[in-house]
Amino acid sequence: MSLHGKRKEIYKYEAPWTVYAMNWSVRPDKRFRLALGSFVEEYNNKVQLVGLEEESSEFICRNTFDHPYPTTKIMWVPDTKGVYPDLLATSGDYLRIWRVSDTETRLECLLNNNKNSDFCAPLTSFDWNEVDPNLLGTSSIDTTCTIWGLETGQVLGRVNLVSGHVKTQLIAHDKEVYDIAFSRAGGGRDMFASVGADGSVRMFDLRHLEHSTIIYEDPQHHPLLRLCWNKQDPNYLATMAMDGMEVVILDVRVPCTPVARLNNHRACVNGIAWAPHSSCHICTAADDHQALIWDIQQMPRAIEDPILAYTAEGEINNVQWASTQPDWIAICYNNCLEILRV
Repeated sequence: MSLHGKRKEIYKYEAPWTVYAMNWSVRPDKRFRLALGSFVEEYNNKVQLVGLEEESSEFICRNTFDHPYPTTKIMWVPDTKGVYPDLLATSGDYLRIWRVSDTETRLECLLNNNKNSDFCAPLTSFDWNEVDPNLLGTSSIDTTCTIWGLETGQVLGRVNLVSGHVKTQLIAHDKEVYDIAFSRAGGGRDMFASVGADGSVRMFDLRHLEHSTIIYEDPQHHPLLRLCWNKQDPNYLATMAMDGMEVVILDVRVPCTPVARLNNHRACVNGIAWAPHSSCHICTAADDHQALIWDIQQMPRAIEDPILAYTAEGEINNVQWASTQPDWIAICYNNCLEILRV
């Protein structure tokens, strides 16, 4: 199967700069809205909010705002009912929470956990808890993960004050931490995992932070860059190593032994996204210009080939599967965003 040749199964947006961070809005009243972060190797970077005009079938930039340094990750508040303020979070030198309105995007709060104000340990990633959107977790090159609590204050006039405090900070790894993700296991609030330069996947429970569980260690001790939990079955997660061409699927019930390896890519993998609505589908994207969708139902039998492949016009550096519109996957490469109907 191929996605080529179908009419309007693909929509494209060209940004004025290389796109790195990117994510779908979750709110039900904002379909086909995404945030994009620039990757410019200097202090001044940008974030754009773009939306698809369904009449004209064109992406329109609704808003652009300045961001110090490139955003390492962007997420919208995981608010499927539209009850929270319209919030967006970005990580870079710090974690920032932005409030989006029709006319502007305003910085609501900057969350900084560095006691020494002269030094800033950049954040590599973060995750926003879907069960309790007042919880966020960040990962940093200083070997720590920090769990933040958000407070959404009373509406005073038209100002919805959002502030945050550190709930806990822990040394998660022996070296830099590159990614963090909350698990849906055990109620979905307290369990999270992280990966890092020491090549391990570690699992934590906010109720018992005195110890962690090592779920997997890369055999060559290569740094692990990303991890992604299965959205439907909290036993499974996927990870990938720096400069690696394969994605490793793990089962927390069988630590340290991958249940599958997805290795059709011909260049290093940059992104992983599980299907929001199915426990057995996952999308991987890589420098070989390919986005591949896999069906992993046969695990632990080997998964030989993907069920769907899309070839982009450049090295794909990010992939996101829309949680509220499971027919759509977004990828970015060079200065382009594309959304693909699957």
